[in-house]
Amino acid sequence: MVSPLDSSGAFGVGDAHVQGGMIGDLSFMRPEFIQSFLAGMGASGALTSALRLITKAAFENSKDGIRKGALMFFGISAFFELLCVLLYAYIFPKLPIVKYYRAKAASEGSTTVSADLAASGLQAQLNKDEEDPKHLERLSNTQLLRQNIDYAFDMVMIYVLTMSIFPGFLSEDIGSHNLGSWYALVLISMYNVFNLIGRYIPLIKSLKITSRKCLTLSILSRFLLIPAFYFTAKYGDQGWMIMLTSFLGLSNGYLTVCVFTEAPKGYKGPEQNALGNVLVLCLMIGIFAGVTLDWLWLIGRAGELHLPRMIGSA
Repeated sequence: MVSPLDSSGAFGVGDAHVQGGMIGDLSFMRPEFIQSFLAGMGASGALTSALRLITKAAFENSKDGIRKGALMFFGISAFFELLCVLLYAYIFPKLPIVKYYRAKAASEGSTTVSADLAASGLQAQLNKDEEDPKHLERLSNTQLLRQNIDYAFDMVMIYVLTMSIFPGFLSEDIGSHNLGSWYALVLISMYNVFNLIGRYIPLIKSLKITSRKCLTLSILSRFLLIPAFYFTAKYGDQGWMIMLTSFLGLSNGYLTVCVFTEAPKGYKGPEQNALGNVLVLCLMIGIFAGVTLDWLWLIGRAGELHLPRMIGSA
């Protein structure tokens, strides 16, 4: 029998593959397309939070409320996953703008895009200049990583910090409050809503960070949120915690879009495609590291609870 953990793991593997493919595809198109895709991911988080609040209200007093809510979640998720697969397989390749950018990338030597064009019944038309081997040369993935090591570092650090706090710490160690079992859900919902808002802010050019140094400094400065969350959980009230959580989501969405839209600029189509995939890999590394570090909150919490018992027994 398939367990919820197996289902969650399968969705996670699928999400990682989809992100790599889609961001790689969109990286050699327009930056606005990457922003729209990332905003859609943010919207999915906000929608998930809304559904969770609805299911909690609907099934709170039900005997199997958590199970019913989880089944509804997986059912809705499976439907949207299937819908997206069908749209990507049958609608996305036929869009004129997608054909244009894929043909452009293929003319610059992208073999993966050439395969996509062939699969959709199109053949890239290369002129004599484009058939010149020098024209088709591209930087290797290693060279791209070396040239963009700061962006790769930025992406890892964004999600190391975010996932070390969200959602584990917000669910387990959130201090005093009077919202009862709704408190963690409210915090997670605020994170998701502001994460979505943050992904639209870079559309305002005057508010978008384009300097590589400023991006790195902004991302590193977010680590001040760790002591801020720690002391707020111990001494602050729920208003401060909600504010910090909102800022965590806002900065996460904003900086993610800034990195993904700035990094591919100045490269040829195949290089942009590869760089998009490299950055997604860094994002996944950051998520994994952040989720692993999230256990430190629980270990620290367990130590705090165990110490008074030791003192009392002594």
